[in-house]
Amino acid sequence: MQILLVDDERELTTPLSRVLTQEGYQVDVANNGVVGEELATNNNYHLLILDWLMPEKSGLELCRSLRSRGNQTPVLFLTAKDTVDDRVAGLDVGADDYIVKPFELREFLARVRALMRRSACELPVSSRLQVSDLEFDPDNQLAYRNGRTIELSEKEGKLLKYFMQFPQQLLTHQQIYQHLWGEESTASSNVLAALVRLLRRKIEVPGEITLIHTVYGKGYRFGERSDPQEGTN
Repeated sequence: MQILLVDDERELTTPLSRVLTQEGYQVDVANNGVVGEELATNNNYHLLILDWLMPEKSGLELCRSLRSRGNQTPVLFLTAKDTVDDRVAGLDVGADDYIVKPFELREFLARVRALMRRSACELPVSSRLQVSDLEFDPDNQLAYRNGRTIELSEKEGKLLKYFMQFPQQLLTHQQIYQHLWGEESTASSNVLAALVRLLRRKIEVPGEITLIHTVYGKGYRFGERSDPQEGTN
């Protein structure tokens, strides 16, 4: 999952970038609106976090410009502005949410997770997904690999779809729990580990390339290759 953080306050972007990276996101940082717009235009992000007031181009101007060109990436504003008029102005240019400085880190991360889920849900559900030699048809809960047709349970299909939407990205245990079972989930780590084992048995038979890689103590990464220092199974 890729995030673009655009804010001219380096004392804020440095710790926020570090925290987001620890949560399993890939983070790019820009310190002004012009560079931010260039990055947002040339890369596919799952979330844009924009400061309202910045040199050269404000977050408001940046959001308006991106929306005018059809870019619908979710936008979270960081702002010291908290009047009704300010909130309306932000929403009118296409922002999805905002949080007022100074803010609690827990609330910030909760808003990020909520917008990430929305971003994932807006991907076309009728489209087939493919990573390496594995294809998945989410409409029919069927996967295809090397001539095999693989029937999946609802939860197995939901997990596979989540993996395939973010290939090569670290998906943390917490992110997967929330995606599969919701914010108030009481599911244990054993439940997730068991589900992953079931999915592996179905989509990876002896002789086939390993696609689901365990990142020990953190989560999972999906795709052909994995950092050997992170572990593979």
